Amino acid sequence: MRDRLDGLWRDEDFADWYPRDGRPGLSPAQLATVCVLQFLLGLSDRRAAEAVRCRIDFKYAMAMELDDPGFHHSVLADFRDRLAEGDRADRLLDLALARLKEARPGTRAHHPAHRFHPCPGRGA
Repeated sequence: MRDRLDGLWRDEDFADWYPRDGRPGLSPAQLATVCVLQFLLGLSDRRAAEAVRCRIDFKYAMAMELDDPGFHHSVLADFRDRLAEGDRADRLLDLALARLKEARPGTRAHHPAHRFHPCPGRGA
């Protein structure tokens, strides 16, 4: 996802989630990404925050520097509270689906290295 789309979301997608006189301390696009990874892997908030600190695949997916210290696990609950307001979750899902649809094969030029095959080494 990150290679093709530079992530599913951008911080600007969350502009109306935060007061106009300040900006969030952490990237909301990164927090949304870690929430998806957390759900897919069945991780608790503590384990997800630990994965952000320690796992290179999480850091890569979130476009973080390797020495980024991550964040406290309670940030995820706060982010989910914001996500639960109104139709925010539906809007984020719609946005992610639209971006994935734009990036699918046949809609724009693709680099051969980005092609996915379910059984690596078994043809294209």
